[in-house]
Amino acid sequence: MTELAPEPQDLSNVPLTPALPQDGSAAGPPDDLRDQLTVFHSPENFTVKHPLMNKWTLWFTKPPSGGVKSDNQWADSLKEVVSFDSVEEFWGIYNNITKTSELALKSDYHLFKAGIRPEWEDPSNKNGGKWAYQFKDKKTVPIDELWLHTMLAAIGETLEKENDREVMGVVVNVRKGLYRIGLWTRSMGTATEGRTGKEVRESLLEIGRRFKEVLRLGEREQVEFSGHSESAHAGSSRAKPKFVV
Repeated sequence: MTELAPEPQDLSNVPLTPALPQDGSAAGPPDDLRDQLTVFHSPENFTVKHPLMNKWTLWFTKPPSGGVKSDNQWADSLKEVVSFDSVEEFWGIYNNITKTSELALKSDYHLFKAGIRPEWEDPSNKNGGKWAYQFKDKKTVPIDELWLHTMLAAIGETLEKENDREVMGVVVNVRKGLYRIGLWTRSMGTATEGRTGKEVRESLLEIGRRFKEVLRLGEREQVEFSGHSESAHAGSSRAKPKFVV
């Protein structure tokens, strides 16, 4: 019998901490909550797990030290943190890592599907691109909330239509004058195996619109899409966006 893929999870409804009695007593949770306990409440009695549709890996880019640049600087600074494939594991990790707002300048978090490195050269990324938006007023931007919602949208598979398989990962950059959140895709708008260029472009534009909603941007604010190869050729200057929504 073919094993069915797990259904997408509504992550906002998964309980993290069992409800306590209203009278403040120390009695355990009611019977209907006992079955929802996670490994973080009782490792010995852990039986429930809400699987994700994909396994994900969290990466971290630490700020460069010494100010000396080298060809291996990116590889040296990029660190694989942990992989997970369930809702419970995600929350356990998220609740025990440094918040984005508390990271040092030139730090990055990358959340990518397992087996994909957050690098342009990775086989899954080399023909792709990314949607991105820069938040320039750092003092008023709720970056922790926005990054959390971006991660939840990614692992909850709500950033694209079923079977598009475009979303590779999401990233947040901490820079001196801004925060930047990006969404990496497998394609950059040209025809791929089994899909016409028009179909790919429509998929990417829909992803851009959903990404914009997750970031809570207004109508006049735009997210921009550029191909990785175009960004690489642009060097220190910004590549001209291929799409905007």
